Amino acid sequence: MTIHARALLFDNDGTLVSSYGSVVRCWTRWAAEYGITAERYQGVELHGRTAAEIIGDLLPVDLVPQAVARVEQLEVADVADGGTRPLPGTLEFLDSLPADRWAVVTSATRRLAEARLEAAGIRPKSLVSADDVTHGKPDPEPYLLAARQLGVDPAHCVVFEDAPAGLRAGRAAGMATVALATTHRADELDADLVVDNLAALSALVSDAGVTISVRG
Repeated sequence: MTIHARALLFDNDGTLVSSYGSVVRCWTRWAAEYGITAERYQGVELHGRTAAEIIGDLLPVDLVPQAVARVEQLEVADVADGGTRPLPGTLEFLDSLPADRWAVVTSATRRLAEARLEAAGIRPKSLVSADDVTHGKPDPEPYLLAARQLGVDPAHCVVFEDAPAGLRAGRAAGMATVALATTHRADELDADLVVDNLAALSALVSDAGVTISVRG
């Protein structure tokens, strides 16, 4: 199967970089600090959503800004301790693309996203973070904003995601979707194409756009 697009939009955590261990460590510590029980914590959809939305489901509204700042502090510190690395195939795949043909679209704050990307050796020309939107994934706003930044019609974009919430956002934006089974099982992911990671894909760049295909 091949997918043709003029712009490629990548989620970050679980798609480009491995930060799962960091997320578990930091959010477990954060939950303990705020007295959130494991049962209550596990009852909230976490993956692919902004910290503000997750915390808004767990704490009174007046505590949300302080709590968001605290979990960001924990996660940025964990990056400095080596909590982030590129996933297989990430650097090679991105290096095959022109800088103006791709963007990172993340539910993390800009500060955290930039820290994780820098630690992984990834330097996108375009980045959409939780700080840039009113509604995070699964709302299509983040991906629509990225398409506007790149000057590409949403119908000519393809989204790369590992989270169901992000895939729903991509579909709602009218974009093709590629799911990476790095965090969820393949049968839990609804996308036009499902692969293990970016190492499974190749990109052929031309004046007309980028053709993505499965290797071998």
